Amino acid sequence: MIKTILFDVDGVLLSEEHYFDASALTVWEMLISYNYLALSPEKFKTEYSEYEIKEIRELVFEHDNVLKFMKSRGLNANWDMIYLAFSYQLIHLLSQIKETEYEKISQWCQAPFNREKLLEIGRVLSNYNVKLDFNLFVGDFERSNSTKQELLEYLNEVAKEKLGVETSAFKGKDELWSICEHVSQEWYVGDENILASTGSPSVQTGKKGYLAYETTLAPQEEIDELFGFLRANGYEIGIGTGRPELETIQPFQHLNWFRHFDRNRVVTEDDVLKAEKQLPERKSLSKPHPFTYIFGLHRKGISVEECLNLALPIENGETLLIVGDSLADLLAARQMGCQFAAVLTGLSGKDARSEFEKHKADYILDSVLDLKGIL
Repeated sequence: MIKTILFDVDGVLLSEEHYFDASALTVWEMLISYNYLALSPEKFKTEYSEYEIKEIRELVFEHDNVLKFMKSRGLNANWDMIYLAFSYQLIHLLSQIKETEYEKISQWCQAPFNREKLLEIGRVLSNYNVKLDFNLFVGDFERSNSTKQELLEYLNEVAKEKLGVETSAFKGKDELWSICEHVSQEWYVGDENILASTGSPSVQTGKKGYLAYETTLAPQEEIDELFGFLRANGYEIGIGTGRPELETIQPFQHLNWFRHFDRNRVVTEDDVLKAEKQLPERKSLSKPHPFTYIFGLHRKGISVEECLNLALPIENGETLLIVGDSLADLLAARQMGCQFAAVLTGLSGKDARSEFEKHKADYILDSVLDLKGIL
């Protein structure tokens, strides 16, 4: 009998389309802006029309095929997706100058990529007629069976193949990953909220952000009614999301949903990053690692170490239901031995049904509102 229900946010309650737009704009900016590689600084703007954003996203993520591929390998965090997409293009660009700049490339690949190094690389690239190619990504990564963290580290194999250098510079959660994160946050939260979100000011000012333009995946009032129904019928509910805290709490308060939740049952990417800093040897703890949901299940009442040492599958797993839209959520639920309800309102929409059927999701719902029917 289900007693506790933990919800993912993006693709379940709120649309993740703006996140994907911001992710594409981040990769685009880091490739063309004078603040980074400066391939075409004259094309960079801090405000694009909806049509321009659609064009950039279709180009950078190859009509979303890149995003769908990443999600199919269990990659769930937008910052990881940005890091992977940008780093691949960086390697592709360097491969076009390796015949004449091998020594510099070898030197660049022996240490983490910071902004100063990106600027230096950009100055060297400006002497050559290099071209971006976003269509190569899926083909090169399909050859690997890597998932999640391994997918990020597979960049080192790609660098070895395309550049002829041995490197361990690509591993995620490094300086380059932090640059990707910060640029992404500039686009998503805007100048007004960037300091609260990241602790650092904007490198590139002039971005309005998307926080005021959240889109719910069902009528706001009906989702509010669902939360009220669950609480009235004795279910304990919580959140396990890859969103940062600001981007979770602020829209939930604006939509008047936050009143339904115990704050200690709301686990965000901020909690994951804090845990990773405490135990850096454990690498990534974001989904599909079950940390997010285990921490929420225990109301953040256990230490990070206790959380990670908890025996899996958990005791009484049948009493917990996780509601998500991605393979990463399903994989986390499977490790915990709990039930999983897949919602077909994520990136792939109803096309995701076959994947969830293949992985034997306990329930497959057209909308989060259908949750009432299975309870």
